[in-house]
Amino acid sequence: MKIGIKGIKGIRRASAVVVTAGAVLTAGAFTSQAQAAALPTPTINAPGGFVMNNGTGATLFSKTADTRRATGSTTKIMTARVVLAQKNLDLDSKVTIQKAYSDYIVNNNWASSAHLIVGDKVTVRQLLYGLMLPSGCDAAYALADKFGSGSTREARVTSFIGQMNATAKSLGLKNTHFDSFDGIGRGKNYSTPRDLTKIASSAMKFSTFRTVVGTKSTKQKVTTQSGGYRYMSWTNTNNLLSSYKGTIGVKTGSGPEAKYCLVFAATRGGKTVIGTVLASSSIDTRTADAKKLMDYAFKK
Repeated sequence: MKIGIKGIKGIRRASAVVVTAGAVLTAGAFTSQAQAAALPTPTINAPGGFVMNNGTGATLFSKTADTRRATGSTTKIMTARVVLAQKNLDLDSKVTIQKAYSDYIVNNNWASSAHLIVGDKVTVRQLLYGLMLPSGCDAAYALADKFGSGSTREARVTSFIGQMNATAKSLGLKNTHFDSFDGIGRGKNYSTPRDLTKIASSAMKFSTFRTVVGTKSTKQKVTTQSGGYRYMSWTNTNNLLSSYKGTIGVKTGSGPEAKYCLVFAATRGGKTVIGTVLASSSIDTRTADAKKLMDYAFKK
């Protein structure tokens, strides 16, 4: 078959279009790669920080991520995690608030409180809200007493902390140890930005945990000792829920040794990032660091 001059010119023109389109696609890919490579790594004020892609587990940012540090109330993420993993858990079962729980608050200056009332009957679900929103150490004590085993309160609490450490081991964490149910430790309560992030990621697999830590505030009806009822109102200490789009959790922490800590998570465009900053100098600083790291992680 003969192909005329005009036909040859047409074929050449079509080939040129295909080559040009391929070149544009290739150039676009290189541009995207160059932009990703050019993305500057953020600088944070916190001594330790870590962020990962929660879907893939890929590390997106790391700063002394394996250095052991005090964790403050971010410890309560593991407290909730242990409770939610209990066999045949009944979230609506009721716990009677004991005087020991309120005395614990009084005797520990750094103990934050859910302001539980002695004699009230509070459900396990409500205790989880009291634990994670106002960071109630009294709620943590009540849960440890409920889900530990033993004939005395001390034995039950010791048993519960043992469950926390066993869970850390099962998650493969080598730089985490708990000696308290709430972060008010006795010198052996520590973790790292990487380990805490992994604990939070594990906890976020429980739907109840996700619901609780994603709640800005709640009003819960509890049964009083006399058989009546009262309402408990709790507000989440995690201000990222109101100030950073896509935030889904998870927990603040503070203390004289821990300083200011924050474990955070957010979802945008189907991508979830989760991370931790430890030992920040202030609430504002930990919040700013977390936002900076999430901004960076979503661009990676």
